[in-house]
Formats: sequence, structure tokens, C-alpha cells
Amino acid sequence: MSDFNRGYARTIPADRADMSVDAGLRSFMLGVYNKMALGLLLSAVLAWLTADFAPVQQLLYVVSPEGRLVGFTGLGTIIRFLPLAVLIGAMFMRNPSPRSASIVYWSVVSAIGAGLGVWLLAYTGSSVALTFLITASAFGALSLFGYTTKKDLTGFGSFLIMGLWGLVIASLVGMFWHPAGFSFIISLLGVLIFSGLVAYDTQRLKMTYYALGGDTAGLGVATSYGALNLYLNFINLFQFLLQFMGNRR
Repeated sequence: MSDFNRGYARTIPADRADMSVDAGLRSFMLGVYNKMALGLLLSAVLAWLTADFAPVQQLLYVVSPEGRLVGFTGLGTIIRFLPLAVLIGAMFMRNPSPRSASIVYWSVVSAIGAGLGVWLLAYTGSSVALTFLITASAFGALSLFGYTTKKDLTGFGSFLIMGLWGLVIASLVGMFWHPAGFSFIISLLGVLIFSGLVAYDTQRLKMTYYALGGDTAGLGVATSYGALNLYLNFINLFQFLLQFMGNRR
């Protein structure tokens, strides 16, 4: 999904598009942000249900009498990998419609939200809340920068995408190799990469809007996939910040 309509970002240079006075662009971006915000709200509700509502919790997690996470049930393991499966499946969709793009968005958000209860079980509620507020503040500032800057971030974005692949490979290596300080380095790189992607993806959405030229169906697809990109950036940024700031139970 991070590659959706990347070519549009090169169609109109950022320093030539005067977005500040375009009511259509503001409406489009508002639609993206609203959809993302609703996705985060749904994720929060599902995370609370899976972490604190015993009948649901027992379906997904193995929890100690003290309330600490011990492991995952079979269903819990499936939920952990379901978002990746949906995203991979979506990559093979040809000419998605607004409806199918929306289904992909809400499927990924629901699957991720159902798996977020693990954070509430692993970290104290106060540290999760504080980290969320900091993530939201950072996201807002970075997205505003991406929206208002006239500097073309395309080259920077390509560098970030390469860094993201490196981060994925490093994370896989970290599952089997645990040198001192390795997880700290991965978390730091994760914060830097996803911070940059927030600004880059925001600017890319602006370029997509202008490249689509009023195509209603295309804008509907772009709204869902744009919200998905920003949602994934937010969730990953939050996850890596939580590893720095979270207090484990």
C-alpha cells in the first residue's frame, strides 16, 4: 500500500502546486484524516475489548493470574498475521473500486485493532496513553510539514522506502539474533523512518489529488489507501515510541 500511486507524486512538482487555497484539496485531505481517525478509534475499541474483556481476551491470549501476557492462542496467532495477509492480497487487485479499497482499509484496521490488545497487556495503561498523545502530536506536526512544504520530498521518500525494507530485514534477523543494543537501534531507526514517511505520504497524497484531476472514483480509492498509509505510519511510529517510553507490567 505504501507504493499506491507513487508515480503521481512526480507529476506535479511540490513547489509549483499552490495547495493553500484549494478547497477541493482541503476536502480530500479532510476525508483522508477523518477516515484515519475513525480507524484509530475502532482500533482503540478493539484493543480494549481484546485486553480487558475476559471472554474475548481468552480467545486470543494466554494471560498469567497477574494479568501479564504469556502467549497467544491459535486464533490470536492468526490475528497477528491477518493484516499482512490482507495487504499482500490487496497488492494483486487490479483497478480497485472505491468500495473494494474501503473494504481493504477497514479489514486491515479491524485486524490490527484486534491485535493491539497485546500492548495493553504488556505495558501499563498510563504509559500507553502518554505515548499515544506524543505520537499524535508528532504525527500532526510531521503531516502539517508534509502538507505545507514546497520542497519535493520524492527523493527523500525513495530513501525512506529503502530504509523501511532494511528495517524489515533487520527485524527478522532480530528474531533469531539478539546482540546487546540491537533492539534499541531498530526502535530508533523505526521512529526516524516512520516519522519521515508521515511527511512524505502526506505530500504524495496532495500530488495524487492533482494528478487524478477530479476523477471521483479515483479519489475514492485514494482516500482509502491514503488513510491506510497514514494509519500504518501512525501505528508503527506509536509502536516504536512505546518501546522507548512504555513501562512494562
